Amino acid sequence: MRNLSILSAAPSASPSAAPSSGSPASKHAPAHPRVVLFDACQVGTVFRAVLFVEAVIAVGAMFVAAGPQDWLGLLATMTGGALPGTLLWLILTCAIRKPLARLPRLAQYSIGVLLGAVSALYGCGLLRLTGVLPVAPWLASGLAGALLAGVAITVLVLRARGRTPAATTARLEELQARIRPHFLFNTLNSAIALVREEPAKAETMLEDLAELFRRALADPHEPVTLADEIALAERYLAIEQVRFGERLRITWQLDPGASGAKLPPLLLQPLVENAVKHGVEPSPEGATLRIRTERRGGMVVIEVINSLPPLRWADEPLPRGHGIALANVRDRLRLLHDVQAQFRAGVDQGSYRVRIDIPAKS
Repeated sequence: MRNLSILSAAPSASPSAAPSSGSPASKHAPAHPRVVLFDACQVGTVFRAVLFVEAVIAVGAMFVAAGPQDWLGLLATMTGGALPGTLLWLILTCAIRKPLARLPRLAQYSIGVLLGAVSALYGCGLLRLTGVLPVAPWLASGLAGALLAGVAITVLVLRARGRTPAATTARLEELQARIRPHFLFNTLNSAIALVREEPAKAETMLEDLAELFRRALADPHEPVTLADEIALAERYLAIEQVRFGERLRITWQLDPGASGAKLPPLLLQPLVENAVKHGVEPSPEGATLRIRTERRGGMVVIEVINSLPPLRWADEPLPRGHGIALANVRDRLRLLHDVQAQFRAGVDQGSYRVRIDIPAKS
């Protein structure tokens, strides 16, 4: 197995590292720390907010438009003021996210609504300065901005409650439970096969298997680093390498700069297991498995590529096993990274390629 020192991640703080009940910090700390009610810093939030405002002004324009052409003209005019105002509100609320978290709930709502009114007045002022509006409806614009901001805040709060740690953990546990039995069964069988014939290899394999069991049975409360997932995949492939020998050819192309990216626990292993199952097992000649990571700016690219038997990729459909694992991975990525995560999978020139794009920092 390769040296993983360049990919090691700093351990997370353990509960024991927290201040004790008798320390000065704990005496002055609030029993229930403030948290921000709504977070406008996420890419998915920006996308949904813009679509929401556009939908509202599109429907509003229908009330006064004389026809389709008139409606398009009104929509373009209103978008010229609504879009800059929406983006300004998102930028302002994101910029003051940390100070907002220290304020009471009512104050957070009030500031968010007030910033909505100010942002709407800004958009209205742009239209007035450019001459698009002969008379600026200041009052109507401010009230509309405050109303839309209030609705957006309410939606964000409700969405955040639906993504609380308890709800997310329950969903992750449900998805992870679908992988555990099959995963553990396969790795245990691989280890048992060597106990009598090659005890030394069996001992090494059982050590890897013990680590796999520990990780597979861990509670999925917190995301793990890509380095952790790579280390787990290496242990799994070390077991499979003993099982398949030269039939399993593994290539690693790892970027140390990508090792800190966050993933749901036990996410990479099912992809590697699928690659072995559908690439190596059906082929007498075996298959080549390539695992690649790369950091590109603020994103990290992860690829798991396995060659396929020639007849399978040319004439036969892929087995259904791919769909189950891939849907599981896609759902878990969506829970953690929302729209910032991209997931693609498919046959590409005789190989099956799975590609994941996630933020480099979460």
